[in-house]
Parts: sequence; C-alpha cells; structure tokens
Amino acid sequence: MAVSTSPATPQRPTWHTHYALFMLATIYVFNYIDRLVISILIEPIKLEFGISDTQVGLLSGVAFALFYTVFGFPAGRLSDRIGRKPVIALACIAWSGMTMLCGLATSFAMLLLFRIGVAVGEAGGTAPSVAMVSDLYPPEKRSRALSVFLMGPSLGAVFGLGLGGWIAQTYGWRTAFIAIGAPGVLLGLLLWLTVRSPAAPTRAVATNHPAKEDWRTTLGQLLATPAFLLIVAAGTLAAVMGYAIGTWNPSFLIRSHGLTMQQAGLLVGLGGGISSTVGTLLCGSVTDRMVARDPGWQLVIPLIGCMVSVPLGLAFYLWPVGIAFHVGALPVPTAFLFYLAFSFTAIWWSVPCFGAISHLFPAYRLGQATAIFVMSMTLLGVGLGPIIVGSLSDFLNPRLGQEALRYALAGSVLLYLLTSACLLAAVPRYRQKLLGERRPGAAVALANS
Repeated sequence: MAVSTSPATPQRPTWHTHYALFMLATIYVFNYIDRLVISILIEPIKLEFGISDTQVGLLSGVAFALFYTVFGFPAGRLSDRIGRKPVIALACIAWSGMTMLCGLATSFAMLLLFRIGVAVGEAGGTAPSVAMVSDLYPPEKRSRALSVFLMGPSLGAVFGLGLGGWIAQTYGWRTAFIAIGAPGVLLGLLLWLTVRSPAAPTRAVATNHPAKEDWRTTLGQLLATPAFLLIVAAGTLAAVMGYAIGTWNPSFLIRSHGLTMQQAGLLVGLGGGISSTVGTLLCGSVTDRMVARDPGWQLVIPLIGCMVSVPLGLAFYLWPVGIAFHVGALPVPTAFLFYLAFSFTAIWWSVPCFGAISHLFPAYRLGQATAIFVMSMTLLGVGLGPIIVGSLSDFLNPRLGQEALRYALAGSVLLYLLTSACLLAAVPRYRQKLLGERRPGAAVALANS
C-alpha cells in the first residue's frame, strides 16, 4: 500500500474559513437553545400534563438520548463519506422543525414523540460540525477554533433559558417552543447555500481510498486506542453531571430560593451562560498555548477545571437561602455567586477533549470518532443525568420536600471526581501516542493502523 508520509494540513485560514466557523457556531448555539429550552419550561409542562419529576427526566433525558445515540454513528460516518456540510444543514432543519412541533403537542405522549424527533435531527449536528472545524483549521489553532464553536452550550443557555423563560412567562410555553425553533430552519438553508465545504485534511493518507474503510475496521481501531477510551469515559461522566445540572438548575432556584420562572431563566441563562462562554474561550486559548510546550496539557487543562469545580458546585447547592443583592428588580441569591465561578471552570473539559480526539485520528476517521464521543455523552449524559436527579428528588421528597432537589443536584457534582480520575489516567497514554506519531516513520505506521 502506497502511503504519503507528508501529512496535508488545512491551508492558512481565510475569511471563508472564519465565516464557515461563524455559521457552524451559530447553528450549534441554536442546537443547544432547542435542547435546553425544555428545562425552563418544566414547571408549566408539569402543571398542564400532570407529570412527575421522573417523567420529566424521561422526556428531557432517556428518550432523547436513546434516539440520538442510535442515529449518531451513522450520521458521523455519512459525514466522513459525503462531506460535513450537507449532513449538518439537513440535520439543523430537521431538529428545528421538530422543536416547533413541540409547541403543538396536546399530550405528554405527543410531546415525547416530538422530542424524539429533535434527538434524531440533532444526531447529525455535533460530530460532523466538530470534524468540519478540524478540517478548516490547522492543529496549532484548533483548540481556539473549537472554543469558538463550543460556545454553543453556553450561549444556548443564555438565549434558551433567558429568552425562553421570558417568552414562556409572557406568551406561554407553547409559543416558546415555536419561537425558539423557527430560526434554525433558516440557518440550515443558509449554511447549505453560502458556506464552502472544506477539503478534508489528511494525515498519512493511503492511496487505496481509506474513506471507504469498513465501519467494523474503523470502530475496531477507535476502540483499540486507550487514550480515546479514557477521554470518552471522562466526557461521559462530565456530561451526566452537566446535563443533570442544566436540566434542573432553574427548578432548583424556583423551589429552593423562591425565584420565578423568568428570574431563574435570567440568572442561569445570562449569568451562568456568559460566565461559561468566557471560560470556554479562555480555555481554548490557554490550551493551544500550553500544548505548544507539551501535548499532555491537552488533558491537564480539563483535569484542573474539574478539580476546581467540585467545591464550587457543592457551595452553590448547599449554601443557605439568602439574597446577596438585587440587579434592578432581579434578586440574586448568595449561592448563585458560587455558580458563576462554577460555570466558568466546569466547562473546561469540553474544548480540550474534542481537540484531543482531533489530534488522535486521521480525517477519514474523525467524524466517526467524534460521533462515538458525542453518542456516549448523550446516551449516558442526557439519558441518565436528568432522570437520575429527578428520581433521587422524588425519592427524597417525602422527607425533604422542596429541598429534595437541592441534595440530588449536590450529589451529581461529585461525578467530577471520577471525571478527574479518567483524565489523570489518560494523560500519559495521550502523550505517548502523540509523541510517538511525531517520530520519523510514524506517518507510515499511522496509515497502517
């Protein structure tokens, strides 16, 4: 098998490159707006349909995660074969339309069905987008580019919770779904019509078309990489905690701190969202700088973020009720000040882990590798996080009443300790693989892997 030992990398970024990144980042923001808006609408949906916290966990977690996972790997593989742009554009149109239909649901079963439709659409969003960003930018600038893209969850919280809470408070929860979903249809069309598809970079590309590699071979190679498995485990554990907190934080502020739905949405969305956005951008910049010295920093940065986040998260959930100050008419609980710091560091695992995967594998496996990472985070994170906290809250409710959710959420923060353990174990394996590939002749070995 003939092999090129001079890996091709993306050319110097142009305005077309940055415009493509802007469009991908904007679509990812609406991806998370559509996904997170349901968390600020939990209380009115419970009231209308008469459902329990466990059923809410099923609606926002398990059902969504199962279907997202089933369609995730095929979508990632399709993007490796036909290109990233068409998969992302069609997926965006699909999940946005389904979000709008959620506003028309007349029963819990119908709402559940439409949320499954959102999950199927979103399965074609994240992994192909991360792969496309990696195609657009060279390795030394990739973490910064990914940090711009991965502002999606943070900015999604700002608009999905802040704006969604205001719309629901003023016009009702059904209108919130319709108004939040509509822009995504336009964005999908705009991506399709105005963004240039990048030529995927190759790393030691063989001449016998590795993109046609059998999916079993690809999967076997991915799962035979210890650093990758540990990164997947770390991201999954972080996602369990992250989705649990993202789903239940507004309800926690409503139940334990006496805020209204609109007040809770503004605090979690604007305050937490802006803080985590800044944390994401800073993390990407710092990671690129530190990795230039030693590749191990790619995973040390998220390790530091996880360790610092544990005491901050516990302080947020366990701090007694009390108001620190008011912003106009908006009361800011003292506990929420800890959440601002927590949301700044708790997001540090995301950018470096996605970046690490982009460095581990060649372009013709990258969409599939990223899909596995996202699928695992979604299946267990989205699937288990909300329902675990919801079930624990229901279990503790007879003894703790409204405060049950407080302690259920505090327990979820401890999962970051397990995340830290996985990252710690991954660091030497990741360094060994990256440094090994930089030795002479490593390109040939990579092509044969």
